Amino acid sequence: MELSNDAIHACVEKGLSVFHSDIDSGLPYYPDQDFDYVILNQSLQEVKQIETVIEEALRVGKKVIVGFPNFAYLQSRSILFFGGRAPVSPSLPYEWYRTPNLRFLSIKDFRNFCSQKHYTVLEVKYLGKKRVVKFFPNLFAANAIFVIAK
Repeated sequence: MELSNDAIHACVEKGLSVFHSDIDSGLPYYPDQDFDYVILNQSLQEVKQIETVIEEALRVGKKVIVGFPNFAYLQSRSILFFGGRAPVSPSLPYEWYRTPNLRFLSIKDFRNFCSQKHYTVLEVKYLGKKRVVKFFPNLFAANAIFVIAK
């Protein structure tokens, strides 16, 4: 599912199936449990209706892979604390006035969200700049990838 015409053309050129629509409006054209996996990669922070999007993804897929930038990452905290500016980094590449991001979530925020919604976290990977992060991920991971289910 994609909004960008350029991204749609790129998908078609690669032979991928793509549906032109806004995920915030839900996934009404897909039956329950139609997919093994639904992937929400680097998009959660950009959607308006996070609860609806995740609930719909879990309805149409058996599992949902969610990847997002960790806004509590040490580098982002340092830029804000020492520089007094909104962070710009490889995982947050936009100036504050050009960002598509509507939400600024951390790994802890997403874990709490999953707990409140009674979603099962099946697997998690925390990614630093060059390696998987094992300790204090909310501080040292630039990105996180969760696999969740109901």
